[in-house]
Amino acid sequence: MDLLMIVGVICVVFFIIQRSIMSFFRHPRPSHKKPRKFISFEDLMALFIVYSIIIFGFGSIYFTLIITGVPVLMEGGVPVNGDFTELTEAVSYFSAVTLLSVGYGDITPVGLGRWISVIEALVGYLLPAAFVLSTVVDTD
Repeated sequence: MDLLMIVGVICVVFFIIQRSIMSFFRHPRPSHKKPRKFISFEDLMALFIVYSIIIFGFGSIYFTLIITGVPVLMEGGVPVNGDFTELTEAVSYFSAVTLLSVGYGDITPVGLGRWISVIEALVGYLLPAAFVLSTVVDTD
């Protein structure tokens, strides 16, 4: 039953992340608008929402794995655990640090968590480049 829940959460999270990223890059850009030199507020808010969805999506994967007994994160050589609030804080922090930077090293992934964090870091590196390309390059 735990494996089914883990697979279900991972599939749902990846589906939601994929849909949010695709909808961000496929939003219509009116052809009558003049080229712009700066990012619009709407694009900035959309990017913030996409990043938030990715952070909390990967955080929910880590959370699900931890509560089902799969050790994926270590803090100070001890597996991350605690009540709901502490776990939510720890996995959200780790997910944000992994997506937005190289990480601080205070919480480290182990086992399956390493592969999940590699995927998250890859998304974190590719998303800004894709955003810049979609903003700067005219596809007409």
